[in-house]
Amino acid sequence: MINRRSFIKTSGIAVAGLGLPVTVLSDPSSVSSVVGDMPDGTQSASVSRQVGASSRQSPNIIYKVDYAVVGGGIAGVCSAITAARAGLKVVLVQDRPVLGGNASSEVRLWILGATCHMSTNARWAREGGVHEEIVVENMYRNREGNPVFFDALLLEKVWAEPNITLLLNTAVYSIEMNAPDRIDKVLAFNSQNSTHYEISAPFFCDTSGDGIVCFLAGAAFRVGAETGEEFGEKYIMPDDYGKLLGHSMYFYSKDVGRPVKYVAPAFALKDIPTKIPRFKDIHRDSSGCRLWWLEWGDDLDHVFDSEKIKEELWRVVYGVWDYIKNSGTFKDVDNMTLEWVSTIPGKRESRRFEGDYILKQWDVLGQTSFEDAIAYGGWGVDLHPSKGVYSAYPGCTQAHGRGIYTIPYRCIYSKNISNLFVGGRLISVSHIAFGSTRVISTGTLCAQAAALATSIMLKNNLSSPREVFEKGYISELQQQLLQTGQYIPGLKLTSAQDLIKSAKLTASSTYELSELKGNGQWRKLDRFLAMLLPLTAGKTPVLTFSVNATEATDVKIDLYYTSKPGNFTPDVLLAEKTLPVASGITSMTVDFKHKLKTPQYVMVVFNKNEKVSIEQSDERLTGLLALRHSHTQRQNDKMGIEEIPFYPPERRPGGKNFALKASPAIHSFEVANLLSGIFRPAADSTNAWVAALNDASPSLKCEWTSNKIINKIILWFDSDFDHAMESCLMGHPEDVMPFCVRKFRITDDIGKTVYECFDNRHSRIEIPLEQSITTRSLTLNLTREHDNVPVSLFGFQVNVYE
Repeated sequence: MINRRSFIKTSGIAVAGLGLPVTVLSDPSSVSSVVGDMPDGTQSASVSRQVGASSRQSPNIIYKVDYAVVGGGIAGVCSAITAARAGLKVVLVQDRPVLGGNASSEVRLWILGATCHMSTNARWAREGGVHEEIVVENMYRNREGNPVFFDALLLEKVWAEPNITLLLNTAVYSIEMNAPDRIDKVLAFNSQNSTHYEISAPFFCDTSGDGIVCFLAGAAFRVGAETGEEFGEKYIMPDDYGKLLGHSMYFYSKDVGRPVKYVAPAFALKDIPTKIPRFKDIHRDSSGCRLWWLEWGDDLDHVFDSEKIKEELWRVVYGVWDYIKNSGTFKDVDNMTLEWVSTIPGKRESRRFEGDYILKQWDVLGQTSFEDAIAYGGWGVDLHPSKGVYSAYPGCTQAHGRGIYTIPYRCIYSKNISNLFVGGRLISVSHIAFGSTRVISTGTLCAQAAALATSIMLKNNLSSPREVFEKGYISELQQQLLQTGQYIPGLKLTSAQDLIKSAKLTASSTYELSELKGNGQWRKLDRFLAMLLPLTAGKTPVLTFSVNATEATDVKIDLYYTSKPGNFTPDVLLAEKTLPVASGITSMTVDFKHKLKTPQYVMVVFNKNEKVSIEQSDERLTGLLALRHSHTQRQNDKMGIEEIPFYPPERRPGGKNFALKASPAIHSFEVANLLSGIFRPAADSTNAWVAALNDASPSLKCEWTSNKIINKIILWFDSDFDHAMESCLMGHPEDVMPFCVRKFRITDDIGKTVYECFDNRHSRIEIPLEQSITTRSLTLNLTREHDNVPVSLFGFQVNVYE
């Protein structure tokens, strides 16, 4: 064996192969069955300890598994669960006492990705798969965003998987290679139980943030910013901007209802207005990751100098609180106290490991299409000055594309270590592209893809991740990811085993968008406002809106499409009308007289006119959104930035649709949409069957011409993929999305109940039947929860095998 690198010296300490008693465990569940004697003569349900009077050694446990994941952040957790559910034996190694990484209660960063706080044109972009399952469940249990509750949820999810062995407080310090380019095992140590671990696996995934396994194995990596010449990138910052994004440290404060004093520690930063250029952004109620700009790192080594960075950030945090509490600048702070300060910083950037492809600025902002796409991103290219809180530059510099972009499979494995995947922020990207891919949800999709790629390799006796690409298994990987709920832009699920495709589908009703009834509430045209409408091919319908004008005036209305199918940026003007509006409440009818060649989303844009207000509606609908212009990104050819107007929705309870009438009615909610293979609004379609609003007991019947043996059903609901389910601090108006069906019942051809659910909140429900049923039909009975929201469904699959 080739012992590559180790962070600790092995002389004087017993490790595997040097005389330390070991127990080999190929089945992680067998660990509790091994009983040995402790030095005091008692028995322990762990490993055999043969300890002499003059020699004491820590125990060593050996695991031999299919897939080893190092790093228990969100990416590592979701990768491990995805692999375990695919039948792999998994060890998940985490060097902290809790799971979640930057999203844990130790750091308290919210989980985000392509939704970008609902601030861009990335519609219905929240990430799927296990990631979706976790954030939706967190919303249900913890919509207030308590990070401690989120810790417990992650632990519950991992412990629920019998194929996962979880090792908390366990740090990898060395590896062993069985070839120059192949890892044999990782060696780790738990400081809490003084136990060494050897973990052997044919394939490894490093989601550790700093890439400890990659680094020790000799995987090629990059640190810092490339020159513009290397990849032809233009989004290059000045030399004094720095080459690395910094660490951040957060704090929480609270009002305890009585005066509390604060004596700052001697190391706290003094003279905040002098030392921190952004001191005016400090507020009495500043807390948590809203303080993302309390950042620093300079151009130190962000791995080996991390403790120095942490110590400086502690100086900043305690100094900022001293400024809030004792400077006299802020009112009503007598009863405020510092409740929590992070003990570890949240890291943004350290190493990036090279794969067979390096994602670049143009791939992100230009939305390059990849044949091996397995994930996507949508966060802007978001770079920070390395001096962070001490910098005179703005806290961040951002550039956005016109929509979400895809990430190729070739970015998620090492180019020179043949059995090593990467996930989280470690994937193969340039520094500029990293400004977007670094966020939690984006890196998690990559790690979920690594898990299913490993399953494919083991099934097909492949020796390296590269072979999945080179030997034609990418389509299989993409289909498996789609089946688990991981959305990949531009792709559709095409399951040959799905019996629904041969069934006759009959719905109790289908929604026709002929009217959204007004509620008597008015939205002033104090900015450009818009409705995002899914239209069928043919002539655009005549639309009528109710308006209230303070005086007679004109209103300009534009009809936009997008230059790239699948985007929601209004950059192609199809038609425009200017209509006279009388004073008072009146109707405004617009006929664009435009003919659409294909079904597509269009945006009806009302130009700003503060003399006019539009009536709103309380009716909400899957695949329909009211939007408002928030800002326009300025074009900068030197930096490679396009001019882009942004039309995000307001968060509920805001964001109400505009009351309207459509003639003829819009027919974009048909039963046939259930066969699209896309389970969210995308690709110019709602992809949903929606029942009529007045259908109090909607149902969907699937009939076959002969009996079918059925043992699995998968339902796909609308958990509102447009809502950014930040995991902490933000707070949310609902614990279950208003479009999601809570109660449903499935019956067979004689009316016998096959399955019943009373408390659904998830987008994907997999129902494995304990006993197969034989039937010529299935009927799905759904319960409408809200009078103003019709029932909807994205998919109904029968007998699908993953």
